[in-house]
Amino acid sequence: MTSIRRAGLFAVLLLSLLQWQPCAFAETSEQSPGFTRKQAREGGKAYQQYCAECHGTELEGVGIVPPLVGSRFDSAWRGKPADILSFHLRRMPPAPVAESGSLSDEIYTNILAHIFKSNDLESGRVKLPADPAVLAGLTIPKLEGVEYDPVVPVEKSAAQTALLNNLPAVTDQMLQNPSPDDWLHWGRTYNGQSYSPLKQINKENVKGLKPVWRAPLIHGSSMSMPVVNQGVMFLQTFPDTVIAMDATSGAVLWRYKREVTGRSSKKMGLSLHEDRVYVATSDLHVVALNAKTGELVWDHRMELGAEDAPRRRYQTRSAPLVAGNVVIQSTLAFRVPRGSYIIGIDRKSGKEVWRFNTVAWPGQPGGNTWNGLPVNERNGGSVWQQGTYDPESNLVYYGIAPTYDTAPLLVPSEEEGVTNEAMYTNCTVALNADTGELVWYFQHTQNDQWDMDWAFERTIAELPAEDGGTVKAVMNVGKNGMLDAVDAATGQFLFSVDSGAQNVIVAVDPKTGAKTIDPSKMPNPENPTVICPIPFGARAWPQTSYSPDTNYVYVPITESCFGMTETGKGGRLLTTGVGFTGAPQPALDDGMMGRLQAIDVANHRLAWNTDQVTPPSTGILSTAGGLVFSGDIDPSLKAFDDATGKLLWQAPLDDAPTSSLISYKVADRQYVAVVVGMTNNFIRDITRHYRQWSKTEGKPGDRGGASIWVFAL
Repeated sequence: MTSIRRAGLFAVLLLSLLQWQPCAFAETSEQSPGFTRKQAREGGKAYQQYCAECHGTELEGVGIVPPLVGSRFDSAWRGKPADILSFHLRRMPPAPVAESGSLSDEIYTNILAHIFKSNDLESGRVKLPADPAVLAGLTIPKLEGVEYDPVVPVEKSAAQTALLNNLPAVTDQMLQNPSPDDWLHWGRTYNGQSYSPLKQINKENVKGLKPVWRAPLIHGSSMSMPVVNQGVMFLQTFPDTVIAMDATSGAVLWRYKREVTGRSSKKMGLSLHEDRVYVATSDLHVVALNAKTGELVWDHRMELGAEDAPRRRYQTRSAPLVAGNVVIQSTLAFRVPRGSYIIGIDRKSGKEVWRFNTVAWPGQPGGNTWNGLPVNERNGGSVWQQGTYDPESNLVYYGIAPTYDTAPLLVPSEEEGVTNEAMYTNCTVALNADTGELVWYFQHTQNDQWDMDWAFERTIAELPAEDGGTVKAVMNVGKNGMLDAVDAATGQFLFSVDSGAQNVIVAVDPKTGAKTIDPSKMPNPENPTVICPIPFGARAWPQTSYSPDTNYVYVPITESCFGMTETGKGGRLLTTGVGFTGAPQPALDDGMMGRLQAIDVANHRLAWNTDQVTPPSTGILSTAGGLVFSGDIDPSLKAFDDATGKLLWQAPLDDAPTSSLISYKVADRQYVAVVVGMTNNFIRDITRHYRQWSKTEGKPGDRGGASIWVFAL
């Protein structure tokens, strides 16, 4: 019985692995793996002893277990580095042994040689190495003249067809009070807590967590969070593609691909409501798809200007937010006159019903905070992430990024009544969901001259109040690693907690939340100084998580600093002309560049922190099982004790995890999912930073390719 269960578990994993269709690898002169006849012969014996029970005596596959020869091997592995196949071979538990990786390096290498020989690779005098670093330089050769389809055709079984046909509509009630089993929304719930009430996987049994399926994706720019409704997973991925998958196996149920001209912009996710999937596209449209078929229902083009350069500088990245009858989509604007927008679209007709400009214009609240600049010279105010929604007050909350054109704001104007705070940059704004009307705003840092955004998720939570009751708070953590909390109804400041990753803000007014800036940190070419963190942030787009069980917010942090130096040296710091370059990293003396920080928001103080060698690269997931999940560029997925930060479990991955983490349940089984191998600015920056400053040996692995990994007990 044990071997049958083991075979089923890892059959699903290999089945998904062998659905891989490599994407347009160029023909190269990369070296093919060599092996000796003796290695292949010994590997054949080892294969019969340890592998044939599941994969067949001739590598032909048994039952649902896929073959390791023929066309399935060709589409799965040709054109890929040999170390990736070796990595997954070692993950499979040999038949008489309970644990994966329990055979010797020699045996695993010989089995790999046997697989190569069985697929007509030629043996020779050079032995196949066991060292993964050497295998990484060897490429399994393609077959001459054979083209591989980068997208697996959709072939649904009767059961999968029934799964789609029986998919329930996502009602307002479901979004406001979702089943613990589902992950219906970016952050799981309207409050953006990224917390799962599931507890089948817990502190006691998390060590038994294993990969159960892996589905390949086309490599590209993305950091998407999947969503799951009743066993169907929806994922927006590169390039402008939406896929519906069986959440228990990774089998593709339908695929929608939008053909856009130009580059596909990085995406964070999609939204579900009723029988539709809502998606933002790289060509600045919002589309509604049929959730059961993937067919287009409506297509709305956001009117952001003529088809010229300014329009191309707009982007969409966040998932749409469905609030009642409105689909709300934010945009990014890079030095576009008048700034960026948050736009409300009628979810039934696809027509725009309101828009909010994120840069305050003259005559609007905060309109006199741009140092006297005319409206056409004000820009920025991008919105990177999906907002959160409070149905009780009908308010949506968004975070707004700074401007990159900082030079006109550096020196305050002498005009009476004019300031250089630059509203609504670095603000939390509360908007009426039906009308887009601004209800209140709170600025976290004025006149940002360092690109230290407060642009990320706004988390809503009921927290203890000073009068002994509770207060509904909106919390967020800026790039500098500092947490601010404000009253969700009024925007009144509540408290701040500093993680200690920054050195620009020296004080916070306990009543107003106004920040006091160290004057020596202002851009000044005559005063070189060290600023922490670096502009990519102590934290960036990977979202925090709030657990109502502990009243802790969990923050992924990268330790970093940079030198602000004289003009003409190093990179350019926004438009002030001041340069920036590398600087000593005082926090890295212990070789620990990453940190998972718990903040006790009930008592307004830091709780535990756990240091790690490599920086976190995913959003954080907390669960009712007492666990906090985080991925990092090790590359690995880890689980920590939510109360103490103790590392309880970790699993190696074949590429850097680059998405938000989710957990869901289907047929009484809880799963944890993560996307790996995609690119985005944050992954690029922290990987480069790690390789430049780390004192540890080696570097993060990044060769397995884009895919989604799913784990379960």
